[in-house]
Amino acid sequence: MLGTRAKTMRAAHAGALWRIASAHMPTKWGMFDVIGFERDVSNGTQRVETALAMVMGDLSEGVPLLRIHSQCFTGEMLGSLRCDCRDQLEMAMQAIAEEGRGLVIYEYQEGRGIGLMAKLQAYELQDVGLDTVEANHALGFKTDCRDFSLSAAIVRDLGIKRARLLSNNPRKASALRENGVEVVAVLSCEAAPNPHSFTYLRTKREKMGHALRLGMAKAPTGEKICVRCDLVGWRTGCPACEGLDDNRVVDLSSRTRGIEAQL
Repeated sequence: MLGTRAKTMRAAHAGALWRIASAHMPTKWGMFDVIGFERDVSNGTQRVETALAMVMGDLSEGVPLLRIHSQCFTGEMLGSLRCDCRDQLEMAMQAIAEEGRGLVIYEYQEGRGIGLMAKLQAYELQDVGLDTVEANHALGFKTDCRDFSLSAAIVRDLGIKRARLLSNNPRKASALRENGVEVVAVLSCEAAPNPHSFTYLRTKREKMGHALRLGMAKAPTGEKICVRCDLVGWRTGCPACEGLDDNRVVDLSSRTRGIEAQL
């Protein structure tokens, strides 16, 4: 019920997990049910972690698609081109909608867990030559400060024992497995890089182990990839690469259906 800490008291290692509220959420991809979760954590001071689960369809049938997504205010609300966060979220929502079943867990872990102001400080350092990992270290943070145990607890609370994960980040698959969720498949959720995001994405691949191709696939038209695309993997606006973004999303959804059929 709204306004009450109802439903679950499933224990996660950081504290009790609560379902706070649920509601229907119409989106441009279709109707989702959104469930708000909270968990008490204590590391010297008491605080509360929050996350949303965006659910479509019956998750008890087969092996659902799952996207664990961290908030990105700059990309998702301001349209920043420095990252691929908004593209990844939209690709996942579309793939789930086309299949008619799956969920997105949306966590409030801006800037890989360092928060919005620190993220802007990291951008400032990147503007003078540091990469995203070096900037975090210069500010006194780890490479990635996120903890995906809350997402794993939510997946378990929703009764999901097996999932197909939409992610390029191996840490997310490891967190699920460590918390008793079988990851049947890890499906690439890669957006085409642009000139502003290419260096950031390359650093994620080289220093953080993310499974990224950086847009070096052949253009679907069969034309020769232009020099600009060849250098930075840029697809948007290039005549030789026109339509690659749409094809990539379609390819993602067709792959998810193919894996589902094999299970």
